[in-house]
Amino acid sequence: MRLHSFFMGLLLALVCGAAGAQGVATWIWYPGDFEIWLSNRMQVQRAERDVAWPPFWRLYSHQPQVNFAREIDLAAPEDITVTAEGIYNVAIDSVFVHGDQHHIRLPAGKHTINLQVYNAASPPAVLVQGRTVRSDASWRVGPRPGAWTDGGPVHAAHWNFDAPDGPPSRFHLATRKVAPTAVQRDGHSVLVDFGRETTGFVRLANLRGSGRLTFHYGESREEALATTAGETLDTATIANHRGDYVATTSRALRYVNIVADAGLRFDDVTLLYEYLPVAHRGTFRSSDDELNRIWDVAQRTLELNTREFFVDGVKRDHWVWSGDAVQAYLMNYYTFFDGDTVKRTTWALRGADPVDMHINTILDYSLYWFIGIRDYVQYTGDDAFVKSVYPRMVTLMDYVLGRRNADGMLEGRPGDWVFVDWADMPKDGELAVIQLLFARSLEAMADCAALAHDDAKAASYRRLAADLKTKIMAAFWDPQRQVFIHGRKDGKPNLLVTRHPNMFALMFGYLDDAQAAAVRRNVLGNDAVPKITTPYMRFYELAALAESGHQADVTGQIKDYWGGMLRAGATCFWEQYDPAETGAARYAMYGKPFGKSLCHAWGASPLYLLGKYYLGVQPTSPGYATYVVEPNLGGLQWIEGKVPTPQGDVAVHADAARIRVTAAAGKGVLRFTSATPPRSDAGTIVRVGDHRYELVLASGTSYVVERAPVERDPVR
Repeated sequence: MRLHSFFMGLLLALVCGAAGAQGVATWIWYPGDFEIWLSNRMQVQRAERDVAWPPFWRLYSHQPQVNFAREIDLAAPEDITVTAEGIYNVAIDSVFVHGDQHHIRLPAGKHTINLQVYNAASPPAVLVQGRTVRSDASWRVGPRPGAWTDGGPVHAAHWNFDAPDGPPSRFHLATRKVAPTAVQRDGHSVLVDFGRETTGFVRLANLRGSGRLTFHYGESREEALATTAGETLDTATIANHRGDYVATTSRALRYVNIVADAGLRFDDVTLLYEYLPVAHRGTFRSSDDELNRIWDVAQRTLELNTREFFVDGVKRDHWVWSGDAVQAYLMNYYTFFDGDTVKRTTWALRGADPVDMHINTILDYSLYWFIGIRDYVQYTGDDAFVKSVYPRMVTLMDYVLGRRNADGMLEGRPGDWVFVDWADMPKDGELAVIQLLFARSLEAMADCAALAHDDAKAASYRRLAADLKTKIMAAFWDPQRQVFIHGRKDGKPNLLVTRHPNMFALMFGYLDDAQAAAVRRNVLGNDAVPKITTPYMRFYELAALAESGHQADVTGQIKDYWGGMLRAGATCFWEQYDPAETGAARYAMYGKPFGKSLCHAWGASPLYLLGKYYLGVQPTSPGYATYVVEPNLGGLQWIEGKVPTPQGDVAVHADAARIRVTAAAGKGVLRFTSATPPRSDAGTIVRVGDHRYELVLASGTSYVVERAPVERDPVR
C-alpha cells in the first residue's frame, strides 16, 4: 500500500502538469542522471532461472557530485526550505551557510545560490521551496560551481517529483490486485492462470508453516509446467510464517506453477499487477472484428512494455534496446502519447560520455537513436528536450563518423554487432540498409542541430547526408533489375536482393516515382525475395507499403500475420511468429525451449500502422502545428478512432460515402478522394488533382464530408 499511495501522489502530479512550468517546486537533477541510474536498477534484475544476467554492454553511472546554481534578485528577504538526496552544502555568493542548512533565509538583493550535493548511491537531487525561489528547470547544473559539462551551462532536469518525502530515488511503479481466471490444484502444486499475459508480484493469502516454496512462471502453460526448462523461477525458504506472502520480484507471466513443501499451506492466489499508469487516448475500430481485436491486443502488448522505460519484452530481455524503442515511440504517439517515457528511454539508451561503443553494441541501434529524437520533436514539438540532449547527440555522432571507412560508409568493426534483423543474411562489409539508416540519422542530426541553433553543424550534417545518398545510389542501386542490392565487401558488390534496403529507401522517400514503383513490384511484391519473419522488420515493410497507398494489401498482411498469432492463442504479440510452427515448438528461440518472448513491444506495430496510415493522422511540422488527416479504408467498410496530439485528440470516422473529422489545435488539412464533387457542412473544399480534394481544418471544429467512392487498383 505504501508504494501504491506514493505512486498515486506522483500520478496526481503528472495530471496537474509540469511542475517547473506551473511555478511549483520540484526535485531537480543533472539531465540524464536519474534515467541512467533507474535503467541500471531495472536492467540488472534480469535473471535466467537462478542466474543473474545484467546487460552485456557498458553501463554508465550518474554523476556522484552535482552543483545546483541560480541567480536571484529579491525585493525582500525570503525563507527557503532545502531538501537534498545526499550530503550537501549551501553557499550564497560563494560563502557557506553554517548551522541549519535545511531552513535558510535569503537576503534581499542580487545573489547567487549554490548547492553542492554528493551522492554515490543515487543521483544527487534537490528540492528548494520558497515563495519565489523554487527548484525548477531554470537552475543550472554542473560538477562544481562554474564548471560545466556537455559543452556549456546545463539546465536542471525534473519529472514531477514534488513532495519532500517523494524524491527520485523512491520511484516505483504502481500496483493493483488482480484475481486469476483459473486455479488447478494437484498435490503440492497449484497451477494458476491469470487469463492473459501480465506482470507483477504473486501474492499468497494466509501462507502458514515452514518449507521450500517455488514459483515457476510461464508465458505459456507449457513453460509454467516445465519446472526444469522454464525461463524464470523464484524460490524461498519459509520458516514459521503466518500471514500473507508476496514474492519479492515482479515477473512476467500468464501462468504460475506454485510448488510447496508439505509443511506449507496457503489460501487464495492473486497478483499485484505492476504497471505505469498511462492515458488511453488513441482508439481504433473498424468493420473487421479481427482487426479490432488485433488493435486491442497490440495496445495491451505496448502497455505492458511501457514501464520505467520502453522495454523490449516483459519476460525477456526486460532491457532497453534502441531498435525496439524507436518503434515503441511511434506506437506510443498513436496510443498513450507518453512523452516522458520517450525521454527517459532516450537518456537511458545514450548513457554518458565518453562514447566507446555503439548503443547496445549494435551499429544500427546507434543510428535509430538519432532518428527517434527527430521523431519525438516532430510529434511533440518539445525542442527543449532536443536542446538538452543535443550535446550527447553530437558526441555519439562524432563516434559514428569516426568509424567510417575510406568510402565514407559504415561497416562492422571489431566490437560492433551488425544486427539489422533476425534473418539469415550476410552482415559483413558495407550493407545498403546500414548506409540508408546512416543517411537518415545524419538528416535527423541536421534538424536537431538547427533546433539547437548550431547552424554550422546543421549545414555540415546536411552535406554529409546528401553526399552519402549519392554514394548509396551509385553503389547499391541496380539500374538493370531496378532494385537495391544487399551490400558490398572489399569493393565487390553482393548482388543478393533483400527487402530491408529497398523498404527503407521507399519509406524514407529517397526514390523517384519510377524507382519506387519498381521496388514495390520487384521486391515488396515479389515472393521470390526472402520473406521477413519478425514483427520488428514487418513494421517497416508494411509502413513502406502504406506510404505508397497500399493499405488494402497491408490489411491482408496484418490479418494474416497478427491474426495468426491470435489464432495460435496469443494474448500479447510475440517476438517472432512462424505459422509453420505448432504446439510448444513455437515458444522456442535462441536454442531454448521457451526462449521466445510472448509479449514483445515490437509486436505491437498495428497501433502505428492503423493510426498513421488508416485514420491517416500525422504531423507535418513539429508538435502538430500543421498536420494532415488522410483516411484510407484499406479495403474495410468503415474505420473510426482518435489520434492524440499535444493539443487534444483528432477524431476520424470514414466510410466509402462520408468522412467525419473533429480537428485538434493547429492547422490541419483533410485529404481525400471522391469520384464526384464532394460536399462539406463546413469549410471550403479545394480540388487538388484528379478526384483528389483538400479541406482546411480549423481548431476544434467538426466536419462532415459527403463523397463518392473511387475505384482503384490497391497495388500499383
